[in-house]
Amino acid sequence: MISARLAPWLGALGLGAGGGIILNSTKEQEGEHIVLAASVPSRQQQVAALSTSRPNQPFDLLVIGGGATGSGIAVDAATRGLSTALIEREDFGSGTSSRSTKLVHGGVRYLEKAVFNLDVGQLKLVYEALQERRDLLDNAPHLTSTLPILMPCYKWWEVPFYWAGLKAYDLIAGTRNLAWSRYLAPSESLRRLPTLAENSHDGRSLKGTIQYYDGQFNDARLNVALATTAAAAGAAVANYVEATGLVKDANGQVTGVHCRDKQSGRKFDVHAKVVVNATGPFVDQVRDLNGKGVKHAIVASSGAHVTLPEWYGAPGVGMIVPKTK
Repeated sequence: MISARLAPWLGALGLGAGGGIILNSTKEQEGEHIVLAASVPSRQQQVAALSTSRPNQPFDLLVIGGGATGSGIAVDAATRGLSTALIEREDFGSGTSSRSTKLVHGGVRYLEKAVFNLDVGQLKLVYEALQERRDLLDNAPHLTSTLPILMPCYKWWEVPFYWAGLKAYDLIAGTRNLAWSRYLAPSESLRRLPTLAENSHDGRSLKGTIQYYDGQFNDARLNVALATTAAAAGAAVANYVEATGLVKDANGQVTGVHCRDKQSGRKFDVHAKVVVNATGPFVDQVRDLNGKGVKHAIVASSGAHVTLPEWYGAPGVGMIVPKTK
């Protein structure tokens, strides 16, 4: 964790209680501390820093894409001492990184698959996700919260079944569990979530709910916090800088990117020993810069988030439907 001595600097950067993220670091395990800049350089300074690289003086790492993944890679690289550059053609978090479920969860459904399919891989996935959940809530308490979630039961057998499953969810989290799940009677369930149906579509009465806890976070602000943290750690970070082509050496190896500043129209090259394509669903657009005939690697998947009016639910309470069609 960043040294407590840096807390005033974090506040000045908006990286304390106001708007950023405090980082876990490998360096801390070695008895060292990450030192952040007293202020984040302006965008003009960041673009100037990007354009200073040369073929014989490249960045160690260039990341294309300033979403959650790209910004996270930049933070990791910069805090490990690598000279790092990050470019984003729009604004940070303007794509899929600001359109998540807003949940930090271990995956209740993954646990169900692990049990019924005897899938050790799914179990490991749940365990790792629950550990990461605790890390994120600890590292960014100003951007996260603990969310109670109700699982309604309309059949008597569902009460012990889901209770046992969510207790297992708690146990897998171990000492990093947020809070223990518990059974709520129908009256208490309706008090917590007044719009919860008292009867199911087939006429079965509500037998109660199992309340468990997961994390919730502000995805867009977390993305911006990661980008500013990378900049404070020394990375050259700029939005509205588009990759228009790839720089290659005599052997055809990618050694950088042709860039265009979308605000000024200025063109320049960024040279790097390693170039990371972290553009999410736009990965193949960047790969197409390598020339015609590049086989696309991304297969689109469909998903839908439905925004409901405020009266539909209750403040600070979520609900999960165990089975959907």
